[in-house]
Amino acid sequence: MANHKSAKKRARQSIVRNERNTIRKTTTRTALKAIRSAIESNDKASATGLLATTQKLLARLSKHGVIKANTAARQTSRLAQQINKL
Repeated sequence: MANHKSAKKRARQSIVRNERNTIRKTTTRTALKAIRSAIESNDKASATGLLATTQKLLARLSKHGVIKANTAARQTSRLAQQINKL
């Protein structure tokens, strides 16, 4: 357990950040599921619309250090390729 004032503050901050990152990850996973289901149902218009929002969410996750930048780029690229195949 933290004993110093600054260590206690750091512990509080890490709890808040953890909750915030968990919410962001969950939102992104939900968006990924939605776009994958649109791709499976061959709905190109819906998938294209969802791609923009999903790209924003992935970029935000990588910007905040929740996921690595290459992971976000890879996932975005693969989704775009799948949509272009439709």
